[in-house]
Amino acid sequence: MLSVKSFRNGAAHYQVDGHDIQVDQRSYLVLNRDQEYTIDIDSACAVDAFCIFFRDGFAEGLLRTRNVDARTLVDDPNGVPPHVEFYQVTRPHDDILTPALNGFERAYPRRRQESGWFDEQMHMIMERLLLVQGRVNREVKAVAAVRASTRTELYTRIHRARDFIRFSYAESISLDDMAGVACLSVNHFLRTFKQILGQTPHQFLVSTRLARAASLLTDTDRSVTEIALSVGFESHGSFSWLFRRRFGVSPTGFRNTKK
Repeated sequence: MLSVKSFRNGAAHYQVDGHDIQVDQRSYLVLNRDQEYTIDIDSACAVDAFCIFFRDGFAEGLLRTRNVDARTLVDDPNGVPPHVEFYQVTRPHDDILTPALNGFERAYPRRRQESGWFDEQMHMIMERLLLVQGRVNREVKAVAAVRASTRTELYTRIHRARDFIRFSYAESISLDDMAGVACLSVNHFLRTFKQILGQTPHQFLVSTRLARAASLLTDTDRSVTEIALSVGFESHGSFSWLFRRRFGVSPTGFRNTKK
């Protein structure tokens, strides 16, 4: 079944079509119908999962009501719906789908027996998921390529590489490794990654490492040096300089402000 995966207080590692994907509190993942995958959660603390499953044909039926004129819907309410295929890459939490997911999650324990409420929530969430898909389609159209199929392929490959970076940020990964995941030449990968995501692969890698370091500084008592090495930086000095540049304060100062 089509599903939306989200997590709190930790992360889950998925493998989808041979690609590693990490889903944490900053992102969610949509998996299409009949998609095979594996999941691994390796955490010393409890990780809260909230996953929503839609019955087969639900997205297609709702999309038809959005795209077909009212007269046709009246004359043929059960017509053949269009096929819906979602991009199986992580999406950052946003102002469209995330509020609906959070509201549903909070209310579900006390209202799950209300079938009318539940059905309406599923429709609202799917409406918003389709809005997100529309935003993604506009991003795909902006990719520099002549053929629509090429734009879609490039978008998917770049986001697979992005998910690979988010999954492997603590390791020593090279530009060749990233380009290899995208199955692109290094030059083509560099140019397309920046066009689609607005920053270079290395900038995204550093940003991912710094975000994880900030979380560890807040949530653990590990030393600054230990944290720097654990997220992939090779030296305390370079980590501290980059951290101050990003957050405007030293790692130790950042930790003190969060106590």
